[in-house]
Amino acid sequence: MISLAEPVLGEKEKQALSAVIESGWLTMGEQVKAFEKAFAEMHGETEAVAVSSCTAGLHLSLAALGVGQGDEVLVPSLTFVATVNAVLYVGATPVFVDIDSLECPHISLEDAQRNLTDKTKAVIVMHYGGYLVDLARWREFADRHQLFLVEDAAHAPGIGTVVGDAAAFSFFSNKNMTTAEGGMVLAPRSAVLEKIRAKRSHGMTTGTLDRHVGHAYSYDVTTLGYNYRMDELRAALGLCQLSHLKAWNAKRRALTKLYRQLLAKHCPTVRVPFKSSDVTAAHLLPVLLSDGVEREQVMGELRAAGIQSSIHYPPVHHFSYYRARFPNIELVKTERFCQRVITLPLSPSLEELDLEKIVKTLQSAI
Repeated sequence: MISLAEPVLGEKEKQALSAVIESGWLTMGEQVKAFEKAFAEMHGETEAVAVSSCTAGLHLSLAALGVGQGDEVLVPSLTFVATVNAVLYVGATPVFVDIDSLECPHISLEDAQRNLTDKTKAVIVMHYGGYLVDLARWREFADRHQLFLVEDAAHAPGIGTVVGDAAAFSFFSNKNMTTAEGGMVLAPRSAVLEKIRAKRSHGMTTGTLDRHVGHAYSYDVTTLGYNYRMDELRAALGLCQLSHLKAWNAKRRALTKLYRQLLAKHCPTVRVPFKSSDVTAAHLLPVLLSDGVEREQVMGELRAAGIQSSIHYPPVHHFSYYRARFPNIELVKTERFCQRVITLPLSPSLEELDLEKIVKTLQSAI
């Protein structure tokens, strides 16, 4: 089976995990601190906050920025459901925004403008597939309307600096680098990171390690917090993975370029979103099938040939929970995109022969 996304793990990761086990300290400690520092430096920042998931990072970012009851947050529907769930976690209301186009399936700035109300407090932009949204335009939009800008950067580690008021990254097992579960938050303002840091660990003023080594004997709780901490094992794994991230991202971009060439040659009716020149971490390889092509049948033939595929994503506003809570929402471009998109395998472990097999099998299926 050619997997959709395969983590790259080796002896270095095994040794790092063994070293943590042998140290006897498994919760937040020196590995977490080192991982935070290294990740921040890669993105041109001085500090970061490691958390248990990107979902936790989005929740904490909104909470730290003061988004809550009575507020509205502009969100894409073409995203993983966690992006929208995080808005509900803080008691705010998500307002679904359509995409720009089938060629650029990012949240539409023009549709966001149409959905503004006096209750709008923030907007979450999602770097779909690893392709960066036009952050300069979104920063200007947010500043002009006095909104917070949050980046869902789950797909885009290692390719830029933070422009939003906060950015949350994912290290889930199918991401460009992995800690199995886990995430990271970056923010330009240290005051925002301090709030996030406090809230990730029950609002406590000192950590377990501080008390263990004698730097503190007790603690206070100064804010409502959560159990969103990252452990030492995941941080050690993250440090190993981070050292390969730039090379893996480069390999993903090279594979994406080859995909574009092969698809143009063998499957000219298949469209690849975004421009080949766009800045990307190349997390996903989404393609659009022509109208009338039976997507499920194509995916079945790919699987029969030993090739995994997927759909990124079913639109959030079509899920049963969200249909019941926010009925009668129509996002024409998002819905059309989601009806036709199929995600092909993309990971650093793939080679040219794999891509040729995938594309020729897709050609036959179509």
